[in-house]
Amino acid sequence: MATSTIAAQVLTELNRQLNHELSAAHAYHALSIWCAARNFTGCASFFAKQAGEERGHAEKMIGHLLDRGTTPELAALPAPQGDHASLLDIALHAQAMEEANTRGIHAVYEAALAARDYPVQILMHWFINEQVEEEAWCAALVDRVKSATCAGSLAELDRHVVRLLTDDGKE
Repeated sequence: MATSTIAAQVLTELNRQLNHELSAAHAYHALSIWCAARNFTGCASFFAKQAGEERGHAEKMIGHLLDRGTTPELAALPAPQGDHASLLDIALHAQAMEEANTRGIHAVYEAALAARDYPVQILMHWFINEQVEEEAWCAALVDRVKSATCAGSLAELDRHVVRLLTDDGKE
């Protein structure tokens, strides 16, 4: 393997963030399971899709590290939160996760700026743009769950959640 061309602080932040992405995938899988167990099959499907996206984000970082001559360092994943009071609690949890993810991505970008690591800066541009979308769907989910004031409206929301929260379903 080639010698790493990534400054130590940037490498630390990238490894931290790729593990954060893997942890987020694990957490979204847990949210999917919670939803499936309560027959919110639309939300279960949506969160399963999000879990896959988070794994893809980690793979994107892993690929970058490998391309630059560095072996990624995987950490142990903490157990995700499994007990939630309601679908609103789930939506708020997802929103908090995405806000934390945005802060982590910004930390990688700041380290890359300080180190003048242009390839990581460019990589992080993609993630920064992605987080705008991620935070937007979370805000939409929270708003929609808050406005679903009865079991019937929650069921209707669940039935259409994937269409409502993805690019294909933008209103």
